[in-house]
Amino acid sequence: MSELSHNVQGDGLWNGSRRTFLQLTGAGFGGIAGAALLADDGSTGAHHPAKSRAVIQIFCPGGMSQVDTFDYKPELKRRNGMPFDADGNLQFFASKPGNCRSSFWRFRQRGDSGLWCSDLMPRLGDCVDEMAFIYSMKSRSALHGPACFMMNTGFTLPGFPSMGAWVTYGLGCETENLPGFVVLPDQRGLPPGGVINWGAGFLPARHQATTMNLGNSRQPLPDLFPSESFSESGGEQEALKFLARLNRKHASAGRSGSELEARIRAYEMAARLQLSAPEAIDLSRESQATAALYHLEHPEAGGFGRQCLLARRLVERGVRFVQIYCGAENTTAKKIRPNWDSHEDLPRDHGYWGDVLDRGASGLLKDLKARGMLDETLVICTTEFGRQPAAQGASGKGRDHNGDAFTAWLAGGGIRGGTGYGATDDLGYQSVDRVTMSYDLHATALHLLGIDHTRLNWYHNGIERRLTDVHGQVIGELLS
Repeated sequence: MSELSHNVQGDGLWNGSRRTFLQLTGAGFGGIAGAALLADDGSTGAHHPAKSRAVIQIFCPGGMSQVDTFDYKPELKRRNGMPFDADGNLQFFASKPGNCRSSFWRFRQRGDSGLWCSDLMPRLGDCVDEMAFIYSMKSRSALHGPACFMMNTGFTLPGFPSMGAWVTYGLGCETENLPGFVVLPDQRGLPPGGVINWGAGFLPARHQATTMNLGNSRQPLPDLFPSESFSESGGEQEALKFLARLNRKHASAGRSGSELEARIRAYEMAARLQLSAPEAIDLSRESQATAALYHLEHPEAGGFGRQCLLARRLVERGVRFVQIYCGAENTTAKKIRPNWDSHEDLPRDHGYWGDVLDRGASGLLKDLKARGMLDETLVICTTEFGRQPAAQGASGKGRDHNGDAFTAWLAGGGIRGGTGYGATDDLGYQSVDRVTMSYDLHATALHLLGIDHTRLNWYHNGIERRLTDVHGQVIGELLS
């Protein structure tokens, strides 16, 4: 039964056979603490033929600088060192504008398409003919948390479903052995706004993401396996019997509810996950050539490379939506900042994170293409906002937040590679041509998955909600 509906007020999937399964199996394996550890029924509800069956989204929290990566501005180079605001009337997010500051890296035209890419990311520069760039992105906020929420959920306020949750609500998952929506946080921690970025909001709780831990092959999911001491004590079997009694009591009462149902279904999947999750996360099964492609042995970029490789393995096994974070929460720098938020020293911070992203993301695109997976896998890379084209700080090496201009790119899954869309002004200060919001990016991604964004709705508190709110246009120029 398809879960895609034009006007849905409740879940309705309260299946007695699942109770029977739980009773027979002892209900649950390990202390799975979260409702997202499940795959959907595998049902599909597309509105039109899809060009993509899965999404891998790379999110770069902190605010990646468009004028130092993909948005080439020769006029900014010409005006380097000149006052950005001679009249002194402007105020940036956290500073007054300094002098114009051209890119810290040289730009070159790449590929047959001749698209511009800075020397910060030479490996991605080799992939530009597979990529489509949106140069005219704009956010409603220049504050990290709300801007991250907007890029992930379409709203600056917390509590709304993430894109991955909407996708699995609409299309389900292609496997019963892994979750439909998986998030791979940066090894340094969670992004600004934390787990709300991948929550289910008012959708059924089972559509929130499952986070995976690449650093612990024995526990790739929290509490998937009981501790050795607990197993040896015989406590596991007693716990299973107790859970079975609770589930029988719950079933006999005929209660319903999204969170309780999601939790019970999570225990269903836990048995399968004990077999499937360790296998999926076991990167040692990959060849040395693949490990080299993702730079797994690189001391700094290897962690993100492992995230990208795992994303490919998960999609290969039927996971519908995988989100990778390249950067963590916004805090002050030690050696570097833990994300792209380069207020003090952009060459230092972007120099680090640019190399990390360049190695892992280029490896992912090349690997997907070599395996024949790129045509059916949509890859999205975005950040929450951009940075100012004027210098910040006494050193002149920083850049302030800029919610009015940033760049996102897409590849594979029905995207017309070698394409540039929209534009900022001559200095990269404001998006001016075909200004694009998260709504348009989300509408385009859903379209490629076979979903009409105006028809993927959930009735909540008297309002028919959707990922794109009341906005959004599919960007036809990006489609192949």
